[in-house]
Amino acid sequence: MVPTHEIVRRAYPRPEPGDRERIAMAIGKALDAAIAQFGHELRQGRRPTQAGIAREAHAALDEALAEAASEIPAGEQASVERSIQEFLRAYRQSELAGLARPRTRVLLIAGEVGVYAQPDFWDGRRRFFEMKSYRAIPPPPDVALQIRFFQLAFPGFEATLFCLDRHTSPVQASSLVLPPPTATETRDALRLAFEVGRELGQDKVLEYVEGPFVRYDLDGPRG
Repeated sequence: MVPTHEIVRRAYPRPEPGDRERIAMAIGKALDAAIAQFGHELRQGRRPTQAGIAREAHAALDEALAEAASEIPAGEQASVERSIQEFLRAYRQSELAGLARPRTRVLLIAGEVGVYAQPDFWDGRRRFFEMKSYRAIPPPPDVALQIRFFQLAFPGFEATLFCLDRHTSPVQASSLVLPPPTATETRDALRLAFEVGRELGQDKVLEYVEGPFVRYDLDGPRG
């Protein structure tokens, strides 16, 4: 078993993050936690306040920074505060507000390698969304590969890349519907996943792995 992000990382390795990259990752992690809470409360019929969710974001940011042993420079704290507020406002005004995260699915390839795949949001019927807190349109190769695995795990669903660019003020929203993967893209993705899974994956007893499963041969969907 191997998660999607491990396959993407192997295909498109990144250098070891420096302090600024660790801070950016901590901010992204905090925003993810905040909108997860935001969405949960909306789905419960509550009316979460901007200030309350911002407090959640800051608490998550403090924790993420401590884990990364990093600290936001004093001169940048006000701009980070502003970007968090603007990001949460943009999320609340977007079509993502209140959508749930789908249950993780498993791509089972040739009955031997399993790939965990879970996009950020779905409507439960026909669309899923992968969100980035930076502008990723057109999608760079690593993002395109990540979404390709989600498309394979959610066949028949429309895939939307949704960007809330926290590096702009105000935060800019943009989205792009991605076409289904071609037969060649499907085959290449499955073979890459199979190779990485056999090398890096953790051994699991299939009966104890939670589905749902989407089964593939190395060349495409299993008939």
